[in-house]
Amino acid sequence: MHLSVVIPTLNGRERLATCLDALTERAPDVEVVVANGPSADGTSGMVRDRDDVDVLVELDARNVNVARNAGAARASGDIIAFLGDELVVEESWLDTLRGADPDDLGAAGTDPKATEGGTDDDRPLGAITGPTNRELRAGLATEEVETRRVGGRSITYVNPLNVAFTQRALNELDGFDEYLEVGGARDAAHRLAGTGFGVDWRPAMSVRYDPDRAATPRPDGGRETDWAWRYRSLAYRLVKNYGPRPTVGYRVARHAVSDAWTTFREVVSGEGRPSAWLGNGRDVSLGTGRGLVDGLRTRYRDRSSRRNPNGLSARTDRAVTVFDRR
Repeated sequence: MHLSVVIPTLNGRERLATCLDALTERAPDVEVVVANGPSADGTSGMVRDRDDVDVLVELDARNVNVARNAGAARASGDIIAFLGDELVVEESWLDTLRGADPDDLGAAGTDPKATEGGTDDDRPLGAITGPTNRELRAGLATEEVETRRVGGRSITYVNPLNVAFTQRALNELDGFDEYLEVGGARDAAHRLAGTGFGVDWRPAMSVRYDPDRAATPRPDGGRETDWAWRYRSLAYRLVKNYGPRPTVGYRVARHAVSDAWTTFREVVSGEGRPSAWLGNGRDVSLGTGRGLVDGLRTRYRDRSSRRNPNGLSARTDRAVTVFDRR
């Protein structure tokens, strides 16, 4: 098995260096591709001075899904992993991925109670993913597998900062949807299920935050507090993948009510401002409406199961410059 690791980064010079150091120590024989957004902190020079990065792709887009696709386009592995630049791989990370060689496994599952490395799901392996661990004063906190059933499909969500796709599945999906600024990995999980691929959750395929830095989780692209894009992404990916059915409206409304109640409690407790609460509600409404319209357009532009007219094959001009040492 040949493994490639794609690391999207944007103004993350110091944390990226720590991430690369851990990869060099614990996975020295993998192909490393860094997809660098328009960074202004010397990231490019730092990467070019290292000898453990095989490919550096310079981009002019501040979109994590563009970076993922640009890196995947230059990766040559049978399995392509995507890793957050603020994370370091654990000792067991590489061995776990090697144990998930699609030539040996042939199938993966979505049952969270299944034993590691084997399930009764007969779908072909599409992605392998694992948790992000955080060191807290009380001990080590880790993530659990997240599953949902939507539109008759069993969905296992992937960790956007720690996931590996088989080349076959990534080609079938045509990469990530570059329309999205947030939620690209969750959209990929829906499309994996739609194209008949399984996701294998492996606790031993773990990563963690650098203990010398604050363990502040970042969302799947964009800003977590950008309510307009958060709901635009949610509505878009649901209606794109499942159509304008009542389930879609119910799920969007349920999220909106929950978030509105949470932020309203902050206003009552004095931690938030009423004007900000009303502004958030406006952003949610506008974002949801835009996402529903654009999702419908996308669904009818690409009626195949991949649902991705904005994918890897849609453009060839992502990279401004490529430095390839292979």
